[in-house]
Amino acid sequence: MRVTKLLLSSVALGLALASPGAAKELKSVGISVGLLGNPFFVATIKGIEDAAKKINPDVQVTSVSADYDLNKQVSQIDNFIASGVDIIMLNAVDASAIAPAVKRAQDAGIVVAAFDVSAPGADVTVMTNNVQAGEKACQYIVDAIGAKGNVIIINGPQSSSIIDRVKGCKDVFAKNPGIKILSDDQNGQGSRDGGLNVMQSLLTRFDDIQAVFAINDPTGIGAELAAKQLGRSGFIITAVDGAPDVEKSLADPNSMVKASASQDPYVMAGMALDMGYKVLQGEKPDPSTILLEPELITADNLSSYKGWTAPR
Repeated sequence: MRVTKLLLSSVALGLALASPGAAKELKSVGISVGLLGNPFFVATIKGIEDAAKKINPDVQVTSVSADYDLNKQVSQIDNFIASGVDIIMLNAVDASAIAPAVKRAQDAGIVVAAFDVSAPGADVTVMTNNVQAGEKACQYIVDAIGAKGNVIIINGPQSSSIIDRVKGCKDVFAKNPGIKILSDDQNGQGSRDGGLNVMQSLLTRFDDIQAVFAINDPTGIGAELAAKQLGRSGFIITAVDGAPDVEKSLADPNSMVKASASQDPYVMAGMALDMGYKVLQGEKPDPSTILLEPELITADNLSSYKGWTAPR
């Protein structure tokens, strides 16, 4: 009888320790993204909110826009620390300078989950394989123009994702000696207006252009708008994102935008939240960084592309 009681007591203790009640509750999440005006980040926030509410329907989620301003994002992280959030979901606007803020958050016992771009020291990271995205978008250019011609790369804020996309693109161009890069250092700010302004300037400088690689869809759409306003044509544009706006462009045979290496912001950000929650529970996800493979979307496969707004 005594042995039975001891066994029952041991089982009860084990159940108590394994009980969900022993888990740390997810009460609050802070999100800082590069630019809320970009539909990509709207989709990431939705992915985070949905994933967080599956864990706790009453979780408080606060999202803010850093507007690609490092100092602003650092201030946002410090505010999240002061308010005592459980997880900071971070879309870092700088590939390295954000590190001290990440460390302050972790020293305060807050989990930092990076999404879309890497952040030095983050507990977990989920992002598109952006080198591949740049490679695929620029290989399309090489094939379309017969591996010969003048090309432009419209750059952007120096987050890890953009640095990687440009690297992938340049690696492809470097393998084709017939390709000449006219410009690769102009910052289109990852936005339609930025792409418009940069492309207007570039079109006044260069008369002979065969193709443009834009680091994201808003930049690419802005570049096309600049060409239309200045009455320029004769070149193609590729980008990265697979956003709803670019789907419309790809469906238009008269559009200069011909391809986009797609991402899934909803899945990406939701996965990062789930991994961050595991860290909150004392688990160490292995691997701690996940790269999602991009798919090149063109007019040829657009009909089978689910896109960002597909039912989840």
